[in-house]
Amino acid sequence: MSALAVAGRPFTAAGRLFAFGADAFLALFRGPFQVREFVQQAWFLASVTIVPTALVAIPFGAVIALQAGSLIQQFGAQSFTGSAAVLAIVREAGPIATALLVAGAGGSAIAADLGARKIREELDAMMVMGIDPVQRLVVPRVLASMLVAVFLNGLVSFVGVLGGYFFNVILQGGTPGAYLASFTALAQLPDLWQGMVKALVFGLIAGVCAAFQGMNAGGGPRGVGQAVNETVVITFLLLFVANFVMTTLYFQIIPAKAL
Repeated sequence: MSALAVAGRPFTAAGRLFAFGADAFLALFRGPFQVREFVQQAWFLASVTIVPTALVAIPFGAVIALQAGSLIQQFGAQSFTGSAAVLAIVREAGPIATALLVAGAGGSAIAADLGARKIREELDAMMVMGIDPVQRLVVPRVLASMLVAVFLNGLVSFVGVLGGYFFNVILQGGTPGAYLASFTALAQLPDLWQGMVKALVFGLIAGVCAAFQGMNAGGGPRGVGQAVNETVVITFLLLFVANFVMTTLYFQIIPAKAL
């Protein structure tokens, strides 16, 4: 195999993933929509991610509150501790924590499910019967990932803010009134919308990557396990790239709130 072919593998894989995502988007407009499958997948994803998400949100909020509080105290601006913690949680920590759990728990389950169907030749049988596996199986799972990611982002933001409040007030000697009053000092409504949009996009990426890897699994059970591992790694990489791009665009479009 030539060196050029080896070097072109990542671009070929990226092109196939993009084409698969485009197929899933187009399949969304082809009926009938699988409502039952969508509800089942959304419930399944929520059931496997809601408890880990709530548990992860507490240390996320605590670490952010402690770090932000310690840094801000050095500048003598303790009254802005709550605002800084809220901005960090709503803008970055909430969507990232949600995406990692949706990709790690939910995405791996989607990849394993579709991969098992692939090696049992169920997907080929569906195509022989004239049923589009993308429209029947992929679209409900991708939409379920997006919906669950948005709701989990709200949960992470809420629990993280409460955790930050507790650790700032209890451990750092802050006042409850100052922490709550500083919410609106630097934060603004577009910050909340940015976090929700990030969670929506991250859920889309996790769902598409998981479905793509699962439907292209091969080589028996070992291939399914490899597809699951690749799903988690590739999704994490794409999530951080997408987060960088979206954050950069946000700061270019929405100006920072003046004091």
